Amino acid sequence: AGDYEAAVREAEEASRISAVLYPSENHDAGKSLRLQQQYFWVAASLHDICRRFRKLREPWTAFPDYNAIQLNDTHPTLAIPEFMRILVDEEGQDWDTAWDITKRTFAYTNHTVLPEALEKWAVPLVEWLLPRHMQIIYDINLFFLESVEAKFPGDRARLARMSLIEEGFPKRVRMAHLAVIGSHKVNGVAELHSDLVKTQLFPDFVEFFGKDLFTNVTNGITARRWLYQCNPSLSALITKALGSEKWVTHLDDLEKLQKFAKDKKFQKEWAAAKQVNRNRLCDYIEATTGIKVNHKALIDVQVKRIHEYKRQSLNILGVIYRYLQLKKMSPAERKRVVPRLSVFGGKAAPGYYMAKLIIRLINAVSKVLKADTEISEYLSVAFLADYSVSLAEIIIPASDISEHISTAGTEASGTSNMKFLLNGGLLLGTVDGANIELGEAAGEENCFFFGALTPDVPELRLRHQAGQAQYPAELLEVVDALRSGMFSHGEGDIFEPLLSTIFQGDYYLISDDFLSYLEAQRMVDEAYVDQQSWVEKCINTTARMGRFSSDRAVMQYADEIWNVEPVAVRD
Repeated sequence: AGDYEAAVREAEEASRISAVLYPSENHDAGKSLRLQQQYFWVAASLHDICRRFRKLREPWTAFPDYNAIQLNDTHPTLAIPEFMRILVDEEGQDWDTAWDITKRTFAYTNHTVLPEALEKWAVPLVEWLLPRHMQIIYDINLFFLESVEAKFPGDRARLARMSLIEEGFPKRVRMAHLAVIGSHKVNGVAELHSDLVKTQLFPDFVEFFGKDLFTNVTNGITARRWLYQCNPSLSALITKALGSEKWVTHLDDLEKLQKFAKDKKFQKEWAAAKQVNRNRLCDYIEATTGIKVNHKALIDVQVKRIHEYKRQSLNILGVIYRYLQLKKMSPAERKRVVPRLSVFGGKAAPGYYMAKLIIRLINAVSKVLKADTEISEYLSVAFLADYSVSLAEIIIPASDISEHISTAGTEASGTSNMKFLLNGGLLLGTVDGANIELGEAAGEENCFFFGALTPDVPELRLRHQAGQAQYPAELLEVVDALRSGMFSHGEGDIFEPLLSTIFQGDYYLISDDFLSYLEAQRMVDEAYVDQQSWVEKCINTTARMGRFSSDRAVMQYADEIWNVEPVAVRD
C-alpha cells in the first residue's frame, strides 16, 4: 500500500500496450510489445464472447452453434491456445472435447502468400510472456504430429515441414500452421490466391486434411462508403439513371448502366461528375503540398501500403522515364502529349528501410518536377502524407487510372482496386490477386494488363540468381539519371540501396516487367485521347462491379464457413 511509483509503473506498462500501433519489430522490445498486443486483443475478445455464452447456460459443446470466430490472417492466432486454456483450465473440459469445440469454432482467412509475412514467434519469447500457452501449443503439436505419423509413417521430412515448431536458433512457433490446424475452414481472398494457398503455402496440409478444408472467398467492398458516400456527384447521376437508390444495397443493379454507355448525353454528365472529383483532389493537392497541378491532366493513382512487392518503385521509375522523354521533346511535341498527374499515398512499416527509401524517391522526383517549369504542366507527382480512409474518399473518385502492379503471385487480393473500378477509374495492373477477376468482370478491353505471369516468376528469378538477366536500355537510362544525382539534391548516392535490389537478384522483377509497363502506359495515353471511348470504358467498368460487393462476401462466409442462416428483419 502507498507504493506510488510501482502503481504508476504498472499503469504506464498497461497503457503502452495500446499506445503504439504496429511497433517496430527490428528489436526485442518491439517484438515483445507486438506479441503482448496480440494476446491482449484476443484475450479481451474471447473473455467477452465467453461471458455472453455463459449467460445462455448451454453446455460448452454447443459453443460453436452460437459463435463463429474468423482469424483474419495470423495476427489473432493466439486465440486458439487461449480458448483451449479457457476450456481446459477454467471450464474443466477434457482435452479432446476442448479441441473439438475449438476446431468447430475457428476458421482462418489467409491474406498473404509472402513467406516472411507468415508470423513466426521465437519460442523463448512465447515461453517468457505466455508460458501456459506455449505448453498448450506443444501439446497441440504433439497430438497433431502423432496423427501425421500415423498417416505417413516414417516421413520425417514431412513431420518437420508440418510441425508447429520450426527448428533453428531460436526455435519458432509457426502461427500460420497453428491457424490451419485449429480451424475447420481455411480460405484465400481471390481465386488465384486461394490456389496458391493450397499449392505453395500449405500443400502438405491439403494432402493431410483434404481439399475440402480449403476454399475461396474473394474480397468485397461496400458501395455505401466507396461510391455512395465518397462520390456524391457520380452517385446522384447513377440514381437518376436507374430511377432509385436500390443499387446502393443491391450492387448488381449497376449492370443496368451498360445501356447508357454509348449515350452521348450520359457520357457528358459522367465526365462532368469526374471533373468535379478531379477538381476536388487537385485543390487538396495544391492546398496541402504547394504543388500547382493541371486540373485537366490524366490522374494516375497508386495508393496502398508501401512495400517492395507492391512495386511503387516500378511506378516512380516509369515516371522518371516519362520525365526524361519529355525533356528531349520540343515545346510543340510536348503539347501533343497527354498531361499526367501521378498521385502516391500509403504508409510504410516503422522499421522498413527500403519502403521509406521509396517514399523518399517519390518526394525527390516530385520536387524536381515542381521546379521544372518547362515540364510541370505536362507531368507532376504528388505524395500525399498521412494516407487514411478520409483521404482515400477524396482520391478514389478522381482517378482516371489506378495502378495495382504487384509482382505476379505476390498479392493476395487487394480491395483498393475494387474501389477504384467501382468509381469508374480504369485498371492498370499485373495478372495478380483480384485483378484477374476484376479484369474478367470489367472486360479486358477496359483494363491495361502487363507483366510476367505467375508460372513464369520462378524461372525469371533463377535467371537473376545465375547472372543471366537482361536490363533494358530504357531502365538503364533511368538508373543513369538517378546515379547522376539528378534527384538526389546533393545527397550523393542516397538511392543506391534501392537500385541494388534491382541489380542484385531483382526478386520483384522490376527489370523484367519494365518495358511491358511502359507499353501499358503508352496504351493508356493512346486510349485517353479518344474521350468518348474512354468514358464508355469507365461506365461499363462501374456497371460490372456488382460481384465485388462486401454484402456478397459476407453472405458467402455466412453460408460456406460460419453456417449462419439469414434472419428476416421486421420493419
